[in-house]
Amino acid sequence: MFSGLIEHRGTVVANDEHHGGRRLVVVAPEAIRDGVQPLDSIAINGVCLTVVSAGKERIAFDLVPETLARSTLGTLAEGDHVNVELSLRLGDRLGGHLVYGHVDATAEVLQRRQEGPGERLAVVVPDGLKRYLVEKGYVALDGVSVTIAGVSDGRFEVALVPETIAHTTLGRRRPGERVNVEIDPIARYAAGM
Repeated sequence: MFSGLIEHRGTVVANDEHHGGRRLVVVAPEAIRDGVQPLDSIAINGVCLTVVSAGKERIAFDLVPETLARSTLGTLAEGDHVNVELSLRLGDRLGGHLVYGHVDATAEVLQRRQEGPGERLAVVVPDGLKRYLVEKGYVALDGVSVTIAGVSDGRFEVALVPETIAHTTLGRRRPGERVNVEIDPIARYAAGM
């Protein structure tokens, strides 16, 4: 389980075919210094992955077909920056919202515009997820916990603060690019009842 507060960034150094899936390798030395071991759960751009190996600077993950179908990880190329979040430990502060790393869909970024010191990012509502997206509710975009600032026909908007713009991949996302979307698990359970 994760909080959606990104403490580390990494850089993709490989994303190659591997036994019917892919092997993703990320350089993230700061994350490794925080204590990464094989079999740990780490979120890469919001997708919960299992560490298959960790060295002094590199972390490797296996991407299975389900992960590739539901996320943008299969399209990552050498040199791409990624959000890296280590899983929560009992007793950690929960400053964002509960994020499972179980991405529901990908969605296209429609627009970004300056709004005070931050920016407003508009994203297409993925098929079947509209009922989970409510104003002032949470959503995770590329693993970043953000508050929904508005919902309208076929789109939702989030307000990005300068810290999020500077320290996550959301600061680099442009119209036409896709982001991983995970709805708030509490919204999922509430709607399911």
